[in-house]
Amino acid sequence: MKIVIVGGFGVGKTTMVRAVSEIRPLDTEAVMTNAGVGVDDLSGIPGKTTTTVAFDFGRITIDAEHVLYLFGAPGQERFWFLWDRLFTGALGAIVLVDPQRISDCWYAIDRLEYQKTPFVVACNDFGPYTTDPEEVRAALDLDSHVPLLECDARSRESSKQILISLVEHLHAAATPEPTV
Repeated sequence: MKIVIVGGFGVGKTTMVRAVSEIRPLDTEAVMTNAGVGVDDLSGIPGKTTTTVAFDFGRITIDAEHVLYLFGAPGQERFWFLWDRLFTGALGAIVLVDPQRISDCWYAIDRLEYQKTPFVVACNDFGPYTTDPEEVRAALDLDSHVPLLECDARSRESSKQILISLVEHLHAAATPEPTV
């Protein structure tokens, strides 16, 4: 079962895959070079020195028959052409959001809605400030049926809970409403 993790540049997608994968993740992290100067917006992410240039891959075995394959998408606009390919065959997606840079994930939500890929939104905890979920929901113009969650992408347990919430969301969407 394929799950894609998307969001803006530097939001924690690689970190989430690393935190939750049962295998050593495959990643395409590269040291940022002068080629990205003026192209990649580093505001709000001081100290970032590496970036994903293709995708990250991790795995979680549920049981003998069910395995989650996790694909972390690159966040920079110049790599967005890869996203539609990563979405192909995905059961669902996690949109990881930095609450201080909400606009960085609008493209991800637009693409998922266009592809008709179900998703949840997870606000990554980046610091001492608090996030008002309703402000985030309004800023993203999220439909009420889209789960909005909080997480710490560095934490295996927190990342696992986001995946569980996504699977529950997918299950609820696939379960027909009872008829009277």
